[in-house]
Amino acid sequence: MVDASAQLDNNHFPADMNGEILRRIVTALAVLLAVYASVATAQQWPQKPVRLVIPIAAGGNLDIVTRSIAQKLTEVYGQPMIVENRPGVNSVAGTEYVARAAADGYTFLMMASTFLTTPLLSRTTPYDPLRDFTGVTQIAWLPQLMVVHPSLPARSVKEFIALAKTRPGEINYASAGTTSVGDLATELFNRRAGIRTNAIPYKGNAPALIDTVGGQVQLFFGAIGPMLPYINTGRLRALGVSSPKRSALLPEVPAIAETLPGYEAGLFIAMVAPAATPREIVARMHAEIAKILQTAEIKARLVQLGDEIAVSNSPEQFTAFLRNEHAKWDKIIKDAGIKVE
Repeated sequence: MVDASAQLDNNHFPADMNGEILRRIVTALAVLLAVYASVATAQQWPQKPVRLVIPIAAGGNLDIVTRSIAQKLTEVYGQPMIVENRPGVNSVAGTEYVARAAADGYTFLMMASTFLTTPLLSRTTPYDPLRDFTGVTQIAWLPQLMVVHPSLPARSVKEFIALAKTRPGEINYASAGTTSVGDLATELFNRRAGIRTNAIPYKGNAPALIDTVGGQVQLFFGAIGPMLPYINTGRLRALGVSSPKRSALLPEVPAIAETLPGYEAGLFIAMVAPAATPREIVARMHAEIAKILQTAEIKARLVQLGDEIAVSNSPEQFTAFLRNEHAKWDKIIKDAGIKVE
């Protein structure tokens, strides 16, 4: 019989076991050091200016919201939050720039819904919104308002659907572009209501709205703010909002969901970062934005723009939201056969 104790020389472990234990110890130490380094980096961050990239030209809700948030973050961190507009190729140029940027917490993307829908409409888009980015937080949500020209004999969503069913393909709607949230909101409405309207293309929301006011087209889905003067003077008739509940700006206008349960479409404003950005930095940025969104100044600013403030969801919750939105619009776009212009 072999004495087991005789085999436990060399620090009381067999040689092959010594090697395995040493490897495990080294691996564990490496993991601990990496975690320590990551936490230490996050605690010291930011040590230089941080760029908030907007992939569209200056002006508009995304730009205004970003600059309001940037000012507050600069005060919190003591480092400049530099707002950098990088327009081009329907937001693709600026978005790709951030996707390829160093994932060190010094470059973030301020984005809107087209961040998700553009790659679905054009399969050659050089970034994947779910693979190349990590969610930081949603900041605001902008519902769309469904309006018609007063010459159209429909005074509610229900009446509009009934009218459209008697005139399939005859009611024209102003299309601000296949990648616009208004266009997708219209397509979602058509599918949920079981109707067909005819798209009249325009180069942006402003000319689309002008021709709706002028009666050249009968239907338009767009942001609430620019439409208010026309609604108040009776030049447009508001039928419904695309949010799950009524808007504080137009409390007398029903939500479309009151007629079509589950209908929801809108423009969200949010922040994402390159995929490998340290989680600790992402968490810190989310926490500060969550606090900023609760200040009376920012709340008033967003309501003035027609935005509904999002409960600043966690990075994990926001990433899940992005996946759900991606799946919803992917189905709508495929079912409708929509392609980029």
